[in-house]
Amino acid sequence: MSGIPASRPIAVALAALTLSVPGFFPLSAAAACTGAAAPVAAARSVYLEDLTWMELRDAVRAGKTTAIIPIGGTEQSGPAIVLGKHNARVRWLSGRIAQELGDALVAPVVAYVPEGTTEPPTSHMRFPGTLTVPPAVFDATLTSIADSLRIHGFRTIVFLGDHGGYQKDVAHLVRRLNRKWAPGTRVLAPPEYFRASFEGFGQILRERGYRAEELGTHAGLLDTSLSLAVDPALVRTDLLHKKGVRFDAAHGVYHGDPRRASAALGRLGLDEIVRESVAAIRAQRACRARSASVSPRMAFTPLPQIAGVRVFEDEVDQGCSAQRLRQRPGLRLVQPHQRRFDRHRFPHPQRQRLLLGADRRIAT
Repeated sequence: MSGIPASRPIAVALAALTLSVPGFFPLSAAAACTGAAAPVAAARSVYLEDLTWMELRDAVRAGKTTAIIPIGGTEQSGPAIVLGKHNARVRWLSGRIAQELGDALVAPVVAYVPEGTTEPPTSHMRFPGTLTVPPAVFDATLTSIADSLRIHGFRTIVFLGDHGGYQKDVAHLVRRLNRKWAPGTRVLAPPEYFRASFEGFGQILRERGYRAEELGTHAGLLDTSLSLAVDPALVRTDLLHKKGVRFDAAHGVYHGDPRRASAALGRLGLDEIVRESVAAIRAQRACRARSASVSPRMAFTPLPQIAGVRVFEDEVDQGCSAQRLRQRPGLRLVQPHQRRFDRHRFPHPQRQRLLLGADRRIAT
């Protein structure tokens, strides 16, 4: 023949295929004989939908076991911001947060959320283009997504919600899933993500001389600046200064004025959200890892917020809250923490005694 030994045609053909098909990675000789799954090239994207199933498998095996589930919403945002603002923003921010964490991947955005009723139309459903789902459907969807990620090997699942309307619903879901899946899988919904987009970013702008009445709770200066920083195409900037365009509640803008919004301002807010969210996720993961020996897990009646720190229902998360309280300057942990618990009325005194006992163990 042409000088190629009889034992080499398969190897030559495989080499030719490797050169001609982009992204093709041949099995090693051992893997080809045994049927073992060979690792593929490391994937660069943090977005699950950009990966093949083998790339995802290998990323999880390599330690990327945190999954972020971004929750957006399709709703009106005044005359100048597109309906998909929340979806674009939470996807972008989740990607940044995943990159900062270094061991996280981002699931596709949940774009369908409760936005009000349809008969009669309420809330944002009074404006064309808003899409809504019932709360039960929303809850079931998030549960199924999280469960899918859990069975694929993710051990920390993080919900990031960009819309204020469902924050409490997601918090309730997190508590339920943690009771169900502990200790193998932990579920988080750091309130710092949403809080930073309003309280943290709002404080930054007030320090720069912007008026409180400009900031707004929906489609005002805050919202518009964040959207411009993510993608200028999300905002119809020509309408911001056009005569006759009204930015009021009747037109979908609540308690704000977007006309001085800019991408430069928005970048300050994006950095604040990423910084606060990454710190919160790292703290909760580390805290839960240290508290893993605290058992059995005990469910308690929901508690109020304590000194601005979100308080959870189970003993492990009470420990996390206690540790975060310790970091607050000027706050003595045990007595003030305990007195605040004492003022909260529990339906069962025994639960209160158990909770306070857990608090003393963790705090001292």
